[in-house]
Amino acid sequence: MPAPRKIEIMAPAGSYESLSAAIRAGAGAVYFGVGKLNMRARSSANFEPKDIHRIAEICRRMKVKSYLALNTIVYDEEISEVKSIIKEAASSGVSAVIASDIAVIEEARAAGIEVHMSVQANICNIHAVRFYSKYADVIVLARELSLPQIKSICDTVRNENILGPSGELLRIEIFAHGALCVAVSGRCYMSLGVYDFSANRGACFQNCRRSYRIIDDETGEELLLENKYVMSPKDICTLRFLDTLIDAGISVFKIEGRGRSPDYVYSVTKTYKDAIDAVLAGDFTEDKINQWMKVLSSVFNRGFWEGGYYLGEKMEQWCGIDGSRSEKKKIHIGTVRKYFPKAKAIEIGLCAGALRKGQEIMISGPTTGALIFNVEDIRLERAPVEEAPKGSVVSVSSATKARPNDCVYLLEERKFGQSG
Repeated sequence: MPAPRKIEIMAPAGSYESLSAAIRAGAGAVYFGVGKLNMRARSSANFEPKDIHRIAEICRRMKVKSYLALNTIVYDEEISEVKSIIKEAASSGVSAVIASDIAVIEEARAAGIEVHMSVQANICNIHAVRFYSKYADVIVLARELSLPQIKSICDTVRNENILGPSGELLRIEIFAHGALCVAVSGRCYMSLGVYDFSANRGACFQNCRRSYRIIDDETGEELLLENKYVMSPKDICTLRFLDTLIDAGISVFKIEGRGRSPDYVYSVTKTYKDAIDAVLAGDFTEDKINQWMKVLSSVFNRGFWEGGYYLGEKMEQWCGIDGSRSEKKKIHIGTVRKYFPKAKAIEIGLCAGALRKGQEIMISGPTTGALIFNVEDIRLERAPVEEAPKGSVVSVSSATKARPNDCVYLLEERKFGQSG
C-alpha cells in the first residue's frame, strides 16, 4: 500500500457535550451548524451565531479544526444573513465553511475562509471535481459512488496534481459512518411535499423513517411487505474496509450524527480513530475489527449496511425498526457534585437510581463530553461498599475529571428494539 497522506476524522458537534466528546475521542476536525442555513436547522443539534467564537476558540486550543456547515440552498432574502454568519466565522478564525450554494461559496472565499464542498453538491465525476477545485480545498463525493469510481477520482487528482485555492493537493472526503437518506445524496423532497418543510433547507420531518402499509383503495387488500420500514435505510458502516478506502486515496472520513448523543460521538469517533491508526500501523486485524464493531453496536444505530454503494450493493438494507438497535440503553441515575483531583475521585449524588460495583456508567457534560467507564469501587460515607442506594451521595474513582452538574447514566444491555 502506498504511503497515505494524513488521514482526518471529521466528527459531528451538535452540542457542547458532543464537541467535547469528539475532541476527547481524537477527532481531527469537528463540524457544526448555526442558525437556520444548515442541514440540521430544525433540530436541537444546532448552535447560534454567537457560539461561533467560543467553538472556534475551543477547537484552536485543542488543536482541532472547526468546520462551519452553511450548506443549505439559500434565497435572495437570506444573503444578508449569509454575510453576517460569514463575517462572524471569519473574525472567529473558523477553519473552513462547508457549502453547496454558490452564493455561500463566493461569500466565504471573499472573506478569506477555506471552503469545503458539501455532499449536497452531489459531486460524482472528475469534471465536477476539477470545477469545484477552483473554490474548495476539500470535496466530499456523492454517497452513491462505488469504490472503483472513488479510486479513479483520487488517482486523477494525484496524477494531475489538482490543487485547491490554498495551493495544496485537493483532499477527497467520503461519508464513512451514520444515517443514510433514501434519496440520492440527501436531496429529498418528501418532507417538502407532505409538510411544506424542505430537507434541503435543513427542516426534514423524516417521514421516511416511519412504518408504512400498502393498501389497494378499490379492494381494501393489503400487500404483504417483509419490512414496513421500506424507506428507512440502515446506517452506513465502512469500518471493515477502511484499509481499502485509505488505499484508494481518501483523506477525510466524515462521521454523521449532529443529532445524536455525546456517547455516540465519542464511541464512533474513537473507534474510527483507533481503526485508522491500526491501518496505518499495519495492524488492522479481523479480531480488532470484531471488537470495534461491538463498540459501534453499543451506541445508537439503525443496524449497519457494511458495504453500501461503495462495494456496489443495492439500497436494500432497511432498518426494520422504529428507533435504535443499540445494544445498550442509558438510565439517568444521578448528577456529579464535585471532582477531587488529588484523590482522583468523582462525587455523585444518586438522585434517580442506585449504583452497584462493576456496573458501566457514562458521565456527560458540556466540557466533559462523554466519559464512560466501569465502576471499580464505591465509597459511601468514606467506607467501601458493593452497592449504594438511590438518594445517597457516593464517590467513585476516575483519573479523568468530571464537572459539577454533569449527568450520570447507567449503561445496561438491552434487546434489539427495546426502547431506551
